[in-house]
Amino acid sequence: MKQKSVIVIGAGIGGIVAATHLAKQRFNVTVIEKNSHAGGRCDRINRDGHQFDTGPTLLVMPLLYEAEFAALGTSMREMLDLQRVDPTYHLAFDDGSQLALTSDMKSMQEQLERFEPGSFNGLLRYMTEGHRHYTLGIDRLVNRDFRKASEFFSLRNAPLLYQVKPLANHYRNMSVYFDDPRLKSAFTFQDVYMGLSPFEAPATFSMMPYTELAHGVWYPRGGMYSIVEALMKLAQEAGVEFVFDASVERVDVNASHAHGIVLDDGQRLTADAVLANADLPYIYNDLLPDQKLAESMSRKRFSCSVISFFWGVDKPYESLPPHTLFLAHDYRENFKSIINNLGLPENPSLYVHAPTRLDPSMAPQGRDTVIGIVPVGHMSDNGEQDWEKIRDEARQHVFRRLASLGITDFESHIKFEINFTPLLWKKRYNLMKGSTHGLCHNLTQLGYFRPKNKHPRYGNLYFTGASTHPGTGLPTAMVSGRLSAQRIMDDLGI
Repeated sequence: MKQKSVIVIGAGIGGIVAATHLAKQRFNVTVIEKNSHAGGRCDRINRDGHQFDTGPTLLVMPLLYEAEFAALGTSMREMLDLQRVDPTYHLAFDDGSQLALTSDMKSMQEQLERFEPGSFNGLLRYMTEGHRHYTLGIDRLVNRDFRKASEFFSLRNAPLLYQVKPLANHYRNMSVYFDDPRLKSAFTFQDVYMGLSPFEAPATFSMMPYTELAHGVWYPRGGMYSIVEALMKLAQEAGVEFVFDASVERVDVNASHAHGIVLDDGQRLTADAVLANADLPYIYNDLLPDQKLAESMSRKRFSCSVISFFWGVDKPYESLPPHTLFLAHDYRENFKSIINNLGLPENPSLYVHAPTRLDPSMAPQGRDTVIGIVPVGHMSDNGEQDWEKIRDEARQHVFRRLASLGITDFESHIKFEINFTPLLWKKRYNLMKGSTHGLCHNLTQLGYFRPKNKHPRYGNLYFTGASTHPGTGLPTAMVSGRLSAQRIMDDLGI
């Protein structure tokens, strides 16, 4: 029997995982990547002995990772050198108060009761809800490939309407557990991982703070890019062929099927199936001919973006924890500025990552590696945003926040800076509107309502990645890769 062939567009996490599953089933798999290396947004920068992760900076949802590595026939613990990060985050509020989120419940009780008497009991109840949302959400929503409406709208799934609270607003739901707005923000900021505001996210996402405290936040030695390296090793061992520095001009289609792809240099590659791991809105708008479907995709809700700063510093800042979140008192206004106005808040919440606290190899001896991430709106359709000005304002906000911790000399010790704005996110990773998380996860873009892993017209064109089912995030990208590979195998009779 002739060996079936698949071309994968893009060597992001979903593409690598799907390619590996397919190659293990004796498919002839070729991955075409426009950049010089794999990983997509889970990228790495090396400069003067400093190493930076450009995408995720911590490993959350470890049980999902474990399951996906096991599905690839290996052990996550054997592939990655993991250390637990506890406290997971240090939260700093505008009034000077701080909260260290930790799995040490005695410490949490002591800290929370100082914020609000009785709030520790609220946390325990919130964790109980989060456990239910996590267990049901992973089983019924994340790990399912909804190929037909009847698979989602079933009697079995009907209880999910009250079990995982998809119709309840996450931030409003926090009033059941806490009165103090600082605590409400402390256990909802994770919605930004999905590119969402807690003021519009479903309460289902209480699963995120739950899994961080219950299952832990982890850091792989060598940074998050070591996950890409581990997956690439598995892919190459399975026989996947990778072609780098090759841009795809279009998917070659007829009325009902994809023949293959056409590269920028005019070269045509044919295959039995095409799996696109590039950002889904980009695929519809730039690689396919149907303008009606492209316009429909463009009208969907996109996630926010971020401005990222990567600094090599000539002295270590040992007092700076590995993960520090500065949460503004005008929490609601922050998200209004980002989601509605597509801008930078006047007093933005932001995140600072110091990986050398966890792995000294991320900087030369006696130096420091620091990343600052400031959430902002995605690119507007009118193109009127002044990203250079917004970037410079965001940088000063990071310095101001560091100064509030007593780090007042940071700017004078910067050796070099690399920064990413939405313009660069779009150019470097083909992210439409520079949206770092692809399509957002509001209620009408979740589960069955999220764009499918298969094209509605072209019977052998498939998708994987952040903007498809089950959604954004590194572990869910692995799930998406597995589900897409299984769909191809089912359709091609493997």
